[in-house]
Amino acid sequence: MASQQLNDSLEPDVLNVLEPDEVLQARARAREAVLAVSDRRLIVAARKRVTLSVGFHELRRIQFDIERDRPATMVIVPEEAHHEPQVLAIPPQEFKAAAELLALIGHRLARFEQDATEADA
Repeated sequence: MASQQLNDSLEPDVLNVLEPDEVLQARARAREAVLAVSDRRLIVAARKRVTLSVGFHELRRIQFDIERDRPATMVIVPEEAHHEPQVLAIPPQEFKAAAELLALIGHRLARFEQDATEADA
């Protein structure tokens, strides 16, 4: 997805926390929030404020549950307890965007684990 398309559709709260050289790579909308993945971190903004902004190495777990006749549920659990876990309802029309976002995060986590394993060797 082109960076300009992302910028046009993201809430100002997400854009305001980005570093000048940070690049947005994906975004998805939950019922009452927007999730954004940059080249450095995951950002969740809800109700005109950023509720979570963590680097990929600060993520403990992400669950994505799909049930028949309901929005999907995404649960984001940061490693540190002072970052509040996020529970988000993802409407069906956002499943594809959420899947892209999850794939990017998954690849970052796998790369982080691979880098840590190589450093130990």
